[in-house]
Amino acid sequence: MQTRKLGNNLEVSAIGLGCMGMSFGYGPPADKKEMISLIRTAVDHGVTLFDTAQVYGPFTNEQLVGEALAPVREQVVIATKFGFNFIYGITGGLNSRPENIRQTTEDSLKRLGVETIDLLYQHRVDPNVPIEDVAGAVKELITEGKVKHFGLSEAGVNTIRRAHAIQPVTALQSEYSLWWREPEDEIMPALEELGIGFVPFSPLGKGFLTGKIDESTQFDNSDFRNTVPRFDPENRRANQALVNLVTEIAARRKVTEAQIALAWLLARKPWIVPIPGTTKLHRLEENIGAVDVKLTAHDLQEIEDILSQIEIQGHRYSEGSQKMIDR
Repeated sequence: MQTRKLGNNLEVSAIGLGCMGMSFGYGPPADKKEMISLIRTAVDHGVTLFDTAQVYGPFTNEQLVGEALAPVREQVVIATKFGFNFIYGITGGLNSRPENIRQTTEDSLKRLGVETIDLLYQHRVDPNVPIEDVAGAVKELITEGKVKHFGLSEAGVNTIRRAHAIQPVTALQSEYSLWWREPEDEIMPALEELGIGFVPFSPLGKGFLTGKIDESTQFDNSDFRNTVPRFDPENRRANQALVNLVTEIAARRKVTEAQIALAWLLARKPWIVPIPGTTKLHRLEENIGAVDVKLTAHDLQEIEDILSQIEIQGHRYSEGSQKMIDR
C-alpha cells in the first residue's frame, strides 16, 4: 500500500477505512465478528488509517474499532471525533466546551482501549464555543500524551486558520467527491498554504458513484440516505448523468466506477487521503485497488470537461444537518 502524509508528520495509507457504516447510518449494524474480520483484513492489505467517532452508535463503533485493532495497535492510526452532547447515550446537540472535550475524550480512550488517540477531530464546529478554546483544550490533551494530532471536520477557512494558530491542525475531514466539489473553491487552497492534510469522507457519494444505486433503489428504513435530498428519486434520476460518465471511463480503463472515483481524488493532491466505508470484503479490496489506477491527463481533462456541463441536483444534507456546517 502506498502511503501519504497528513500535516507535517502523520504518515498513513493512501486510502483509509471509514468504519461508521459498520455500526450506524446505513441500516442495521453489521455482524460484529464479521466487521472485526473485515477491519483486520484491511490491515493485512496495508490500510493504516481507521476512522470512527463517538456519535457512531453512539459509542458502539469506537468499541468495535478498538477491539478489532487491539492486536495491531502499533501498526495503525486511529481517528475519532468529539463535539456532541450525550444524554443517557442519546445524541443531544453540539457541545465542544473544553470540559466536555476532556470528559468525552477520556471515554473514547476507554472504549478504544488505547492510551493515546492518534488523530482527534472536532466533529462539527460549535458556534457557541470559540474555536481557540477548542484548540486549546486539544492542545492540553496532546501535551498530556492522550492525543497525538488535532483535526477538524466540516470547518470553514476562517475557523481552520484560527484553530491552526493555537494548535497546528493535521487534517481536515469534509465531504469531497466527483459530486461535491465545493472544497476546491476556498478550503483546499487554505489547506495547501497551511500544510494541512485533507481526508474526504463519502468519496463515493454515499454509494451513488459506484453505479449500484438508481432511482428505483430502496433503502432500509434506518438508512439516513432516506433524509438526504440528493437521494430523492427525481434527483437520483437527474444525477445519473454523472454516473454514466464514470461508468464509461471505468469500462474503457477496465476498472470499476468506485476505483475511478477514488483515483480521481488521489490525483487531485498528494495530501488527500479518502476514507471510503464498506461492510463487504470484495468492496474493501476494490477500494484498495484504486491506488493502482493512474488516470491519464486525458482522463482527467475528460472528467473535468464533462463535469462542467453537469449540474448536480439536491442538497447533500437534510435541513437540520446542513445547519451544522461551518462557513
